[in-house]
Amino acid sequence: MTRAGLRPIARQTRAYFAPVDRVNGPTAIFDPSQNGGFQLDAPPAPWIDLGWIENFQRTSTSQIESMAGGAAGAVAGQARHALGARVDFEFRDWGKLQMALAGGAEHMNVLATDPSASPAGSGGVPLAAVAVLAGSTAEELILGAGASAVFAAGDLVACDVDYAQQVGYVGTGIAAAYVKNPADVRQDANYVRRVTFNVGRVAQVTATSLVLAQALPGGAPAAGASVQQVIAFVDREGGAFLQQWSGLFVMEEESGGRVCFFYPTLSPTTAKPAWLRESLVQIQTPIAELTLQASFTALPTIDGNDGAVVLCYRSYFPASGAEIY
Repeated sequence: MTRAGLRPIARQTRAYFAPVDRVNGPTAIFDPSQNGGFQLDAPPAPWIDLGWIENFQRTSTSQIESMAGGAAGAVAGQARHALGARVDFEFRDWGKLQMALAGGAEHMNVLATDPSASPAGSGGVPLAAVAVLAGSTAEELILGAGASAVFAAGDLVACDVDYAQQVGYVGTGIAAAYVKNPADVRQDANYVRRVTFNVGRVAQVTATSLVLAQALPGGAPAAGASVQQVIAFVDREGGAFLQQWSGLFVMEEESGGRVCFFYPTLSPTTAKPAWLRESLVQIQTPIAELTLQASFTALPTIDGNDGAVVLCYRSYFPASGAEIY
């Protein structure tokens, strides 16, 4: 005999990520009291939908230590020790953010390059950037009369400020890389646009602007920003920068309620096995789907309600009318 509504049955797992404020700490919150029933195709801000994932596994490495007491040395109490957790899964969709998260380090935009430029693994010296004018938004980049003619509908574009010898995190709205010394990036004025997450696809070119198919994830262009065409994305095995994002995973309910896993901060960790970065899923030999392997360790945060140190929140939203126990 089974009781209706108490057995969560899910078809797939959906992944959502949101940027972490690398200076001030996590900013994305999944509040189950407000956001639990959101439409999966329309997540609440600032969550970015990264599609369905496969082979989702959560592992706890936390330990519970016993404390002995008394003459007999019996267990007198217990305490949690070495708090730790990891998440592993496969991205089936390929995009800039999926590649950045699976790669773990700086993720590069391959900027359109003059054919005469010297070749480079992440793209050579690019074509000149076009200045973005005041009044631009995350959905429309105003370039002025005639300036938009160098772009076409369907182009990918990166929009961000010139690199001006600053050190620290760079990238409008989302930390895309960390620069310790301007010489490390060859004092390249295009460096921020090489790594920025403020990338979009041009849906329409007007006489004075570029209308984007989706809003730039980092928000409206900062003052002094410019735009360049992006040819491809590239990540690398190496680099000192480690991505940090908030993660939300939703097991869509077929019956028995919805289950959500919220990680305030996820950082890349060694995949299992360590050498596996992609895998092939056979469709019909010799055709196969290429998937991205992603592995993360959870970093701790403090719960404001009671001061507990927390790695992950697991929420369960019971089915309508289901028993509680």
